[in-house]
Amino acid sequence: MNSSVLTILERSNIESGSWFSRLSPTLRNDILARATVRRLADSTLVSYRGATAEEWVGVAKGAVRVSSVSLAGKQVSLTYVEPGTWFGDISLFDGLPQTHDASTHGETTLLVVRKPDFKELLKHHTELYEALLRLNCRRLRLMFDVVEDLNTKPLAARLAKQILLLARSYGVPQGEEIRIGLQLAQEDLAQLLGASRQRVNQELKGFERDGAVRVEPTRLVVLNKDKLLAIANR
Repeated sequence: MNSSVLTILERSNIESGSWFSRLSPTLRNDILARATVRRLADSTLVSYRGATAEEWVGVAKGAVRVSSVSLAGKQVSLTYVEPGTWFGDISLFDGLPQTHDASTHGETTLLVVRKPDFKELLKHHTELYEALLRLNCRRLRLMFDVVEDLNTKPLAARLAKQILLLARSYGVPQGEEIRIGLQLAQEDLAQLLGASRQRVNQELKGFERDGAVRVEPTRLVVLNKDKLLAIANR
């Protein structure tokens, strides 16, 4: 299936992605030519822990929820892969099984490059090796930031930072406000922060009193980014 099957918005999400947009036009076109478009309903399993990696995936619309299972058997959200972001390359490189489950969050459109085509892209574009190395260095830095925050910052600061990240990735400006388009329950936010839903709820109520956010059912609305930034930097 040709990349032209993507809607204008979906193609824009892919091409404006911070990583993809820095690739050469030749490489971008070759990736799109080898990719197939896959439209999936909410909560569709994309890949599962222990599976052999067969695909390299870019998110064109919606989100992919990356999760793990706790010792108690509970599904725990680790991150949400946003539009314009690619994933799945690590297991294609090292040949080891997938480390986490991945499923769609809302109606989602993916660009999928099969393993043989991924290998061909690497063979014909040495640029892709360097680009993926930079991408994985960025992922590693972000992971270190998360670990550092978890050990040094109070929950309020980590929650404010997470809301700002969600606003950047999924924010829809509405006048002075920014509505976060990704539907997340407070339990989902709590899992991302390694905290209880009750504590996250308490902090959100504090943010509301301060006029930083408004909490709606499954939605968050940012009212004042500066106030959130001040909380995040405490």
